[in-house]
Amino acid sequence: MLGEVLGVERRRRWSDEEKLEILLEVGAGGASVTQVAQRHELTRSQIYGWRRDLKKKGLWSPDRGAVFLPLDFGAQSEPAHSPPARPVLVELRLGNGRCLRFDSSMDGETLTGLIRAVEAA
Repeated sequence: MLGEVLGVERRRRWSDEEKLEILLEVGAGGASVTQVAQRHELTRSQIYGWRRDLKKKGLWSPDRGAVFLPLDFGAQSEPAHSPPARPVLVELRLGNGRCLRFDSSMDGETLTGLIRAVEAA
């Protein structure tokens, strides 16, 4: 019994710019790798492979698009006898859909290193 040919397999070619655009969709609006892959009729492994290949070419970095904005809460004078402010829990949503929770007393350099490590994982 012979099989019936239903269609022709096609091999698509993606430019580096197209790959970058697709990679940037991951995490945007909470989109997962699986959702982005399905949207573009790709496999998850293609997305991860593109990420790895573009990193090697120097076109993709884990902190690509990361923006740090200064916060100014204004000059607030504290009474001379007030206890020191207690650190608060901060939650940061990263572009890859991951979430970091850390103490507000963490210094900027340590936080930057932590974000880069999580984004690279």
